[in-house]
Amino acid sequence: MNEKIKVGIIGSQFISQIHTISLKRCPQAEVFAVASPTPGNARSFAAKHSIPHHFTDYKKLIIMPEVDMIVVGAPNYVHCPITLDAAAAGKHVVMEKPLCLNLAEADRMIDACRKAKVKLMYAEELCFAPKYVRLKQLLDSGALGAPTLLKQSEKHDGPHAQHFWDVSRSGGGVTMDMGCHAIQFFRWMLGRPPVKSVYAQMSTHTHKDKTEGDDNALIILEFANGVIGLAEESWTKRGGMDDRAEVHGSKGVAYADLLRGNAIETYSAEGYDYAVEKAGSTKGWSFAIYEEEWNYGFPQEMAHFVDCVQNDQQPFVKGEDGRAVLEVIFAAYESARAGRKVELPFKTDAKKPHDLWKRKS
Repeated sequence: MNEKIKVGIIGSQFISQIHTISLKRCPQAEVFAVASPTPGNARSFAAKHSIPHHFTDYKKLIIMPEVDMIVVGAPNYVHCPITLDAAAAGKHVVMEKPLCLNLAEADRMIDACRKAKVKLMYAEELCFAPKYVRLKQLLDSGALGAPTLLKQSEKHDGPHAQHFWDVSRSGGGVTMDMGCHAIQFFRWMLGRPPVKSVYAQMSTHTHKDKTEGDDNALIILEFANGVIGLAEESWTKRGGMDDRAEVHGSKGVAYADLLRGNAIETYSAEGYDYAVEKAGSTKGWSFAIYEEEWNYGFPQEMAHFVDCVQNDQQPFVKGEDGRAVLEVIFAAYESARAGRKVELPFKTDAKKPHDLWKRKS
């Protein structure tokens, strides 16, 4: 396939803005249409990004014969139906994290895309972030020796959109929203070994007026090869996004701060337009980011997915990865409820992870 890949965007909020900006940096892609159910959103989004077609009903987008691939930035609870509809229409799917609400949905999505012979690609941008790619190269090269402990933390003061606060639509709190990043990060860094067990501590400290979900979490993963992964997730940290990782090995250690090392240390008495994602104020000292999408790996991620469709390549991060991450998330919520380590594989018919956390013993 030599022609440009025509892409449909489903969603019109923060992450869809990033997807679109990133796709426009990919010469093999053309953002052809956008869909959003909120009146006026798709129209204004299309005008802002010079997208020729816009819809309030995503089903009208996916039946367009010109569209090759859709990129989904919609709320978690519609991930499964959108994927099933897209597969039925013969469209390749890039699904933003988390893959869906539960393991049964994940299996249906993977099966539908396999039967339709379309690709189900899982949008975990940390696997493409240049600093983390270099971190993995250091580990793989033997520079750090045998890995013993990995850490990854992501912290800010809460999500962009209201649906994240509603566990009936999101499936859970900060573990569901951001813990999925750390879990796939660990799996990717280590070459996807099986997860042996999960132990988690979760709480709701700051946002009890907004959500029943967890706004702080510590998650410990024990891999079959003996390596430990520690994820620190928070919706209560003020002052903008923090995203950091550490790799400890038998012969060395490496620290990677995804944002601060790619920022301009700035003092402003008046404040300015934008510092970094989730920064509440730019007055006083702040860290002014540049090339934010690139630092996170979004353009690289989208270019990879476009190449997979254009040249029929296997995606580096796919639906099965999203399912594996979701299984760990369910085990983490069960661990937080039970106060003990939970072994994997973990089977559950729970409709969403939050149900396990709040289930009575």
